[in-house]
Amino acid sequence: MIELRTPAEIEEMRPAGRFVAEVLTRVSSEAAVGVNLLELDALAHDMIRDRGAVSSYIDYHPSFGAMPFGKVLCTSVNDAVLHGLPHNYRLRDGDLVSLDFAAAVDGWVADSAVSVIVGKKRPEDVRLIEVTTRALEAGIAAATSGAKVGDISAAISAVATAAGYSINTDFGGHGVGRTMHGDPHIPNDGRAGRGYPLRPGLVIAIEPWFLQSTDEIVTDKDGWTLRSTDGSRGAHMEHTIAITEDGPIILTARA
Repeated sequence: MIELRTPAEIEEMRPAGRFVAEVLTRVSSEAAVGVNLLELDALAHDMIRDRGAVSSYIDYHPSFGAMPFGKVLCTSVNDAVLHGLPHNYRLRDGDLVSLDFAAAVDGWVADSAVSVIVGKKRPEDVRLIEVTTRALEAGIAAATSGAKVGDISAAISAVATAAGYSINTDFGGHGVGRTMHGDPHIPNDGRAGRGYPLRPGLVIAIEPWFLQSTDEIVTDKDGWTLRSTDGSRGAHMEHTIAITEDGPIILTARA
């Protein structure tokens, strides 16, 4: 069911958005050579506890997950692009890591993701992150009252295809509210003018993610982490936004 939020409810969602942004800012700044993924997850866990927030991940067990996620942060490294399950791995020079985080504050959820490079930057990784960021920005710009879901999808895919990246539509954006995942689904490819109409009060997560040389993914043996089938690297960017008469509000904007 698609739910529209009142202006007062959108204001109530702002603390969750700010908290999720704060966690991603802090965790991404701590992602350095030699840091263990479990240490990053523990940092996010500490911030959740200190804030009195609730993790949207730790007990999450959808049909595509082998078991409850069990961690509070997704850490997808190099050829992993989504749902990376934190494990005993120390980041190495040149790693590309995508960090995805969602949590509830006062009953409202926000969801966001960012990709960063640890240490020495490969030009192809810098380009991948830059294109994914521009695709997110294009999707947000298209999220205006009176437009359609397909306008967001078309804006994202236009940026990706112009850069030579193919697009997987198995996973994409989604509604956000009292729970992390709701309707409508926001695919990263689609036709402008098609799909659900965007109305003021709709709160959604827009999340383009691309792989360097494929759009095919496989689930890791951990039952969660999604990796490219050809070993190429991936990037993932995401914001939770609210659609209003005056344009989209980015609830998870980072300083």
